[in-house]
Amino acid sequence: MTFTRRETLAIGLGGVAALALPLQAAAMVDDKIAAFTGGADVGEGGLTLTAPEIAENGNTVPVEVSAPGAVSILLLAAGNPNPDVCTFNFGPLAGAQAASTRIRLARTQEVVAVAKMADGSFVRAAQEVKVTIGGCGG
Repeated sequence: MTFTRRETLAIGLGGVAALALPLQAAAMVDDKIAAFTGGADVGEGGLTLTAPEIAENGNTVPVEVSAPGAVSILLLAAGNPNPDVCTFNFGPLAGAQAASTRIRLARTQEVVAVAKMADGSFVRAAQEVKVTIGGCGG
């Protein structure tokens, strides 16, 4: 099979665009985390993120977060067109700083949670979820 110059150029540009999309999504996630933390350093530990390793259907993926002593928890889906999932806020009368929800995932990707602790520090947890059928039209 022989390609014309235009077809070769179109294939090449398509490949470059496909490679750039994950980088753009990662930059959006980094921007969301920076906005949530105000640019503060983010540590590890103290935050538990529970999601299935494999999701048969990306339309309803169960996710749980728990961070004793947290004031709020940001949840992001790094590979979705819009990575914002939700933010859980906990007041002084909250019985526990934990929440669960079901989210949509477009494809196999990393789910990220960032918790703001009562002392003003931030911690992060992430887990990759392999999606067999995408939930965001993918």
